Amino acid sequence: MHAEAGADIIAPSGMVDGMVAAIRGGLDDASFEHVAIMSYAVKYASGFYGPFREAAESPPAFGDRSQYQMDPANRREALKEAALDVAEGADMLMVKPALPYLDILAALRELYPLPLAAYQVSGEYAMLQAAAANGWLDLRRCALESLIAIKRAGADMILTYFAKDAAKWVQEK
Repeated sequence: MHAEAGADIIAPSGMVDGMVAAIRGGLDDASFEHVAIMSYAVKYASGFYGPFREAAESPPAFGDRSQYQMDPANRREALKEAALDVAEGADMLMVKPALPYLDILAALRELYPLPLAAYQVSGEYAMLQAAAANGWLDLRRCALESLIAIKRAGADMILTYFAKDAAKWVQEK
């Protein structure tokens, strides 16, 4: 449906084993071989999602989402899940959240030549905004520094709530 509507990239976030292979097969069978799949291969059960869930009024109705998201302490699982999605036909990989998992991002950069995305989630953004609002740090300087760290760790693409500000700040330099 997304490919028929003109999407260039499909980005399934469910992290279900076999999902990438099923989507790749479906796209290829429907003559959408050109549509890329960005795998949420490395999506941690993180406390940094909180502000988004509050704003979207989407906290889990019961339990939590950690059943399908990764244990923050488990590095090996991240590498295994990424390898599975690459083998199933992922065209690019994503690490979410970004800053607490720069080591994983760097490891994936070393292992795979695929485009690598990092998602700087709402809690990372809110943390910097709150510190700046309290006068504890310079927002522009620290936001750009955090984005540079993500890029330096190996990200080809960064999804961030700072996108508009960062674009403006970089042009002002």
